[in-house]
Amino acid sequence: MSGRSKRESRGSTRGKRESESRGSSGRVKRERDRERDPEAASSRGSPVRVKREVEPASAREASSSVIPFVRVKREREIDEDSEPEREVRAKNGRVDSEDRRSRHCPYLDTINRSVLDFDFEKLCSISLSHINAYACLVCGKYFQGRGLKSHAYIHSVQFSHHVFLNLHTLKFYCLPDNYEIIDSSLEDITYVLKPTFTKQQIANLDKQAKLSRAYDGTTYLPGIVGLNNIKANDYANAVLQALSNVPPLRNYFLEEDNYKNIKRPPGDIMFLLVQRFGELMRKLWNPRNFKAHVSPHEMLQAVVLCSKKTFQITKQGDGVDFLSWFLNALHSALGGTKKKKKTIVTDVFQGSMRIFTKKLPHPDLPAEEKEQLLHNDEYQETMVESTFMYLTLDLPTAPLYKDEKEQLIIPQVPLFNILAKFNGITEKEYKTYKENFLKRFQLTKLPPYLIFCIKRFTKNNFFVEKNPTIVNFPITGQANGMNYKTSR
Repeated sequence: MSGRSKRESRGSTRGKRESESRGSSGRVKRERDRERDPEAASSRGSPVRVKREVEPASAREASSSVIPFVRVKREREIDEDSEPEREVRAKNGRVDSEDRRSRHCPYLDTINRSVLDFDFEKLCSISLSHINAYACLVCGKYFQGRGLKSHAYIHSVQFSHHVFLNLHTLKFYCLPDNYEIIDSSLEDITYVLKPTFTKQQIANLDKQAKLSRAYDGTTYLPGIVGLNNIKANDYANAVLQALSNVPPLRNYFLEEDNYKNIKRPPGDIMFLLVQRFGELMRKLWNPRNFKAHVSPHEMLQAVVLCSKKTFQITKQGDGVDFLSWFLNALHSALGGTKKKKKTIVTDVFQGSMRIFTKKLPHPDLPAEEKEQLLHNDEYQETMVESTFMYLTLDLPTAPLYKDEKEQLIIPQVPLFNILAKFNGITEKEYKTYKENFLKRFQLTKLPPYLIFCIKRFTKNNFFVEKNPTIVNFPITGQANGMNYKTSR
């Protein structure tokens, strides 16, 4: 068995060598033939070569189909390259096809100005996000974004509302086509959203009192505009409306450049109060409002946030407490300090006075001991210089019993009588839990605008009582009767 296998292996190796030698000799012959006669060699080509020779016919057809595709591609590249040229043309005053579509939007007649209200918070009605908020100018609702699958895009497709306004950039867009609308007839909408005043207009506010007509036909006087009572914010509305009619304060906040560059520490939310008060002031004095009333919603939201819910929209508050907090908060937000740095708030409302305080002995002590205590330094009169933003006036107590005619007559008191508290002579006793003090006040510097706060309400353990006393005060031309000696 081993001999046979050896013979077979030898035979197989011989066969391999012979076949290789035949193949090599055939290759050599073919190469020689090619060198001798190249034309014959080309005619004798293998099947692969035949394929190569057949290919040019189909290649011609393929090349003819590729050429238009290449042309289209080149045209697209040219169009893309020419976009900067389009922008240059638009800047130079030439209008291209894109601008024609922007300036001839067919949906401008669908805008409904009677439903537009920009007084509320600028957030999406679906996602409640402030980012990229757009107002639908057909139904007045706010939506986020304008790209595919955004809330504004879906709203435009679902309800066929096509005209939207970006509440931040003040640009108009047509959706779902997504092109910017450029039309001068929309300028009144942007002015209602963000009214602006020039220095000349501000200077003429008090000189030219003209009635304005709202979009719904009602007439109103700019500055004398009603504020909506959202729920229980009437106490704040009264203060805001009074402050909006103080000319120096009004003129300062009507021009945004006066306060927009004030630097505040990072994370400070109090400057929001300044921004919202300026926006409210401009809306109250806007002569081109769509409605004859304004909603202070954004302003009150800033109050709730900055006061840490001390003053709320849904809960009744004290107007005097709100006035005191608001003036001091505005002053600090504008960069003012207690003593050194002044702001428009202190320039308009801050005055100064001297407060004389004298401690009284306990009333239950014997008379001799009281006299001894009055000679001590602790019971001597002291004087302190103090500033004020407003003056609190006290009313005489209302009568408890009916008069001879069995009627409760409402008492009346002149303003000068209750102002006697600050003449530097009238003393008033103030009681605390442990000690009693006798105080008198002397005004040393009056501010340009003096705020009086008349205390009508007194609280006890059972209820709040209101004093109905009428205060008679002088009108224009009779203010000369109030003469105070002031010393600086």
